[in-house]
Amino acid sequence: MFNAAASIFKIPDLRNKVLFTLALLVIYRVGFHISIPGIDVQRMIGASQQRDEDSPISKALEHLQMLSGGELRKSSLFGLGIMPYITASIILMLLGEVWPVLKKLKEEGQSGHKKIQEYTRYLTVPICLVQSMMFVKFMKPYAYQGMEGTTVILGIIGMTAGTIFLMWLGEQIDEYGIGNGISLLIMAGIIARMPGTIASVWQNTSFTVGAGASAGTYGPAKIMFLIIAFVFVVAGAILITQGQRRIPVQQAKQMRGMRMYGGQRHYLPLRINHGGVMPIIFASSLMQFPPVLFAQLLSIPRFSNSVILGNIAASLNPGAYTYNVLYIVLIVLFSYFWTTVQFQPQEMAKNLRNSGSFIPGLRPGHRTAEYLETVMARITFYGAAFLAIIAVVPTVISQLPGLDIDPMVASFFGGTGLLIVVSVSLDIVQRIEANLIMRNYEGFSSSRIKGARGW
Repeated sequence: MFNAAASIFKIPDLRNKVLFTLALLVIYRVGFHISIPGIDVQRMIGASQQRDEDSPISKALEHLQMLSGGELRKSSLFGLGIMPYITASIILMLLGEVWPVLKKLKEEGQSGHKKIQEYTRYLTVPICLVQSMMFVKFMKPYAYQGMEGTTVILGIIGMTAGTIFLMWLGEQIDEYGIGNGISLLIMAGIIARMPGTIASVWQNTSFTVGAGASAGTYGPAKIMFLIIAFVFVVAGAILITQGQRRIPVQQAKQMRGMRMYGGQRHYLPLRINHGGVMPIIFASSLMQFPPVLFAQLLSIPRFSNSVILGNIAASLNPGAYTYNVLYIVLIVLFSYFWTTVQFQPQEMAKNLRNSGSFIPGLRPGHRTAEYLETVMARITFYGAAFLAIIAVVPTVISQLPGLDIDPMVASFFGGTGLLIVVSVSLDIVQRIEANLIMRNYEGFSSSRIKGARGW
């Protein structure tokens, strides 16, 4: 493995790609220290530290920052992160299934893909403007006296420009670096939170006998539990991310002149977790609205004493039993929804038939499409069940009796952030390994990591 890592810097082209990617990620992180003009950053940070971290609004903001890779507590120009671009991509992706114009562009191949990317950039700008208006409204009380109006204008323009700049950085990584640029930016934002979390655990760690049982202190037993739990969760995430069901495919024999061609047997890999991290992103984003909505309603004097609203708000707070049940149901529903949008059994069966291949025991065409759809529906259930388990692991760990683990620490043991880091890391390893093998260098292991399609 170390020899393979050293081989990266022996290949000029691969070395330049890796260094270029790292340089842009450094620029991405440096940009977070540039604040919006007119905002008293220290006062805003102090107010955020005094805010109730268990409140629905605080948890919603924390979740949004993790998904987008942004930072709102410091009123950064990159505060919105890359989430507006992701939102625009998802909107156009879903519209591409129902809008004939976009559907036709998708069928045009690379030229159509470039046109859809252009539309995505245009759609990102109005989404940035709307989201920046919402967040600048929360920052306005921390503006310097007499600069409130100027701060709002500069904040909207600055945060929009910051997101557009991040979008450009991601595209530069796609073209000249290695890996998916947007995914790398999100992963960098998530990993940047790890040193602070590790430092917090270390400051509250005591190896004195009996100290592990005190509230808020991490003893030897608790530290060992965290390490073992982290290893097992990451291993499970890698296993299910790489897991696939292989459908045997037989190629028909063809006689050309005096020679026989075809007849090979290969496999059609179907991913168990076909939706990737998208079902969790959809479900968790949707589940942020009910707690915030009921918290706003209870802040109104007319409804502040309502017992019914209070009980509903308590049951929908993150970590509550009802919240977790609804969360799991939404993850399962979105898993099947995303698979339905992305997986096209009719088109796949048509391509098999046109290439002279077939699944043994099944007639090409409609019967093959039905079989592929049935198999995908079954394995999607297991993928959705895994996503649901990963999503609730942080809540379970933080609420285990006797452990008293900080929710911020527990968030690294599952959920969206962990899946994003695992998926992007595997993708980078596969790309680097492919470059090494292409140039006759040994990969990271003798049993090379296979891609999502089994390559």
